[in-house]
Amino acid sequence: MQIGSSDDSVAVKAQYAVPKGLDIRLTFHEKYSTNKQGYGAWLVSHYNIRNGMMVLEIGCGTGTIWIGHENIISGCRRLILSDLSEGMLETAKKNLGKQNHIEYQKADIQDLPFLNGTFDIVIANSMLYHVPDIEKGLREVRRVLKAGGIFYCATFGEHNFTDKLAEWFKLSGEDFKPNHNFTMQNGKEKLSTSFEDITSIFYEDSLHITETEDLVEYLRSLASFKAVIDLPVQKIRAILREHTAGGSIDLPKEYGMFICR
Repeated sequence: MQIGSSDDSVAVKAQYAVPKGLDIRLTFHEKYSTNKQGYGAWLVSHYNIRNGMMVLEIGCGTGTIWIGHENIISGCRRLILSDLSEGMLETAKKNLGKQNHIEYQKADIQDLPFLNGTFDIVIANSMLYHVPDIEKGLREVRRVLKAGGIFYCATFGEHNFTDKLAEWFKLSGEDFKPNHNFTMQNGKEKLSTSFEDITSIFYEDSLHITETEDLVEYLRSLASFKAVIDLPVQKIRAILREHTAGGSIDLPKEYGMFICR
């Protein structure tokens, strides 16, 4: 998790300072995503991590992406999980337990505390859009990568379920300011300032929600949906009922990743 310095940075800090809100969102997607492979498992399946490699994850959050992948972790010379939030790092330690090959470190992508050419692989998932100076952050990633190293970064698209929900709740202007600082649509252009070989791949998925209360809770965990959070819960439920068909709500998802060399 990386915090920006924009007008909504206070809300973003509150959203990520402790893992509770993140856990709500992760659990929601795990429960209602139609692609049962799971986004995290899909991401890891694309990582070309070989024995003896030095690996850095920036904005590791609660570290859940690595649960069940002890075979990859044990093969690393070192896996450094970093985040700006000490609360996230503490939760990651609890989730993954003590493992000889893992190190936890507080770090800012804009000023990475590592020597040039340290890592074979750098990973940054769902966090680049929070970075105040993305170009500076990407230069730092390039700096700490070895020659021939790989940078994996995941993000969302601009045609996502949040946009559909904003339409349902008639949000616009100050009420809904989607963070499109780094998306599947514009990410390649931003990455090209530091990388020459960039591949983009999309994760096919959608949401099939059968319990409206879970969506209510999810919405109330989103910093960008403050106008919805301020609504009475009964009003939120009423609007969602208008878009329920056959006892469920269906929403699009657009996520993917870039592989940069």
